[in-house]
Amino acid sequence: MTVHEKYRENAATTAVLMEAGIELMRQNIRRSHPTLHHEQTEELLSSWLWRADDPIPGDTAGAVHVREMKP
Repeated sequence: MTVHEKYRENAATTAVLMEAGIELMRQNIRRSHPTLHHEQTEELLSSWLWRADDPIPGDTAGAVHVREMKP
């Protein structure tokens, strides 16, 4: 297996795992909010994917400021 084939295989595996993770979160949202319409579920999923308002420590440049967990 060449280096390029290995990278291609790794990228394909990453894509499959990402899709599986997204689908698992979609199912989690549906279980947590059974009365939501499809569009609302997808909106929550999109918010989870972007997480622009709540970056994970280490996902941003600069110093990491750990926040306390919300109840």
